[in-house]
Amino acid sequence: MRDYSMKSTSKFLSLILRHKPEVIGIALDEHGWANVDELIAGIGKSRKFDLQMLEQIVDEDEKRRYAFNEDKTLIRANQGHSIPVDVELEQKVPPEVLYHGTGEKYMDRIDQEGLRPMSRLYVHLTDSLETAKKVGARHGKPVVYVVQAKQMQEEGYMFYLSANNVWLTKRVPARYLTRTDP
Repeated sequence: MRDYSMKSTSKFLSLILRHKPEVIGIALDEHGWANVDELIAGIGKSRKFDLQMLEQIVDEDEKRRYAFNEDKTLIRANQGHSIPVDVELEQKVPPEVLYHGTGEKYMDRIDQEGLRPMSRLYVHLTDSLETAKKVGARHGKPVVYVVQAKQMQEEGYMFYLSANNVWLTKRVPARYLTRTDP
């Protein structure tokens, strides 16, 4: 059995809980929850992994991607799924503006089509310009879009705030977007 880094194991956990639980032979329930014992056993088939390591990944994750239930028998990703799950998001009124960071290479498509969730269930937005810049830099030369969120909400679009403070919506039409210098 190979010895993997915590970073590598954290990425593997993200893959399992957001996209492909079948990789380790488990299933998520309709709300995205995975049985912790099954998860540990499944990951443990290919690498050293136990509850203490899982708790460390959850506790140290800067983006707070994961949540346990109260007795730590279940775990799920807070958002970012590409598989259909209902993480029981509560509808919220967004601030006046939100931000979306991306790479310059996507500008033409976004300027024409707006923001779409692509392989995810929702478009991810933030109330922090700095966070949007960091996200954009992961995709090449960063571009930050300002989203007129309050106006969208007033015109019938729904917004949700995930457990780790990521704003989510199904799509953002181009008319609600302007670019800002990152």
